[in-house]
Amino acid sequence: MSNAESSTVASGLAWFKSSYSGTEGGQCVEIAADTEAVHIRDSKALPGPVIRVSRQAWSRFVRKA
Repeated sequence: MSNAESSTVASGLAWFKSSYSGTEGGQCVEIAADTEAVHIRDSKALPGPVIRVSRQAWSRFVRKA
């Protein structure tokens, strides 16, 4: 389950950069969670789209990663 949304809609969230992103500013992914979903965005394109997945889908993804 995934839905695209704008970063403006998701701007009130607390975002966290992936520990795999490094410090060079390359491939950076940020996530933010609320009570219903996990939001994922590219930290280099903050005004860009945000992917929203259910907390259950995120949990399954992380377990397989």
